[in-house]
Amino acid sequence: MTEPVVIAIDGPSGAGKGAVTQHLAQRTGFQVLDSGALYRLTGFAARLDGLELSDAPSVAAVARGLNVRFVPAQSGHEPFEVMLRGVDVTDSIRTDQAGVDASTVAALPMVRAALGDRQQAFRQAPGLIADGRDMGTVVFKDALVKIFLTASAEIRAERRYNQLKNKDMDVSLAALLESIQARDARDSNRAVAPLKPAEDAVVIDSSGMPLEAVHEAIWAVVSKVVT
Repeated sequence: MTEPVVIAIDGPSGAGKGAVTQHLAQRTGFQVLDSGALYRLTGFAARLDGLELSDAPSVAAVARGLNVRFVPAQSGHEPFEVMLRGVDVTDSIRTDQAGVDASTVAALPMVRAALGDRQQAFRQAPGLIADGRDMGTVVFKDALVKIFLTASAEIRAERRYNQLKNKDMDVSLAALLESIQARDARDSNRAVAPLKPAEDAVVIDSSGMPLEAVHEAIWAVVSKVVT
């Protein structure tokens, strides 16, 4: 039996992967995996439980036992409401601190292993759009299409700043840029599943592109093999 098609969308934080993933899902009807949310949830839940994020066995246990649901949102800034242990944590896991925590726990091999099977389970008919940092290089090496979406750190910091300001969050552009640069270094240099394009990935730099142009550039690649 042929496995459902996977389209892998990898890239650094703030490159626009989430918007692209949702756009592709709407055009294809495919399932969606936000792998970054799983790491954010793991870090967030570990903090709720009072754990040190460096305690790999305990954090991995949290990852294995995540009680999480993704519910299509009726309104708001996010396409899905994220329910952890029955509580809406959509905004809580989208803070800059939650992103830093996600990057921290993602560097732990035990955590990555714990979340590996869960990510594979999202591969269901008619297909899957997988958003992350190692979707095409590790989790779905056989993905039919691999996109590596990137942008300059300055552009990504500005996008994140505007996104958080729209949620009435008090943020500093300079602090966001520093955080993004640090996270890029952490994600790219970690020993396990470092952030990098797959050898057969199409690399798209969205720095000077409006969102609609990014969507069309990626659809031009995807439509050749899924329609």
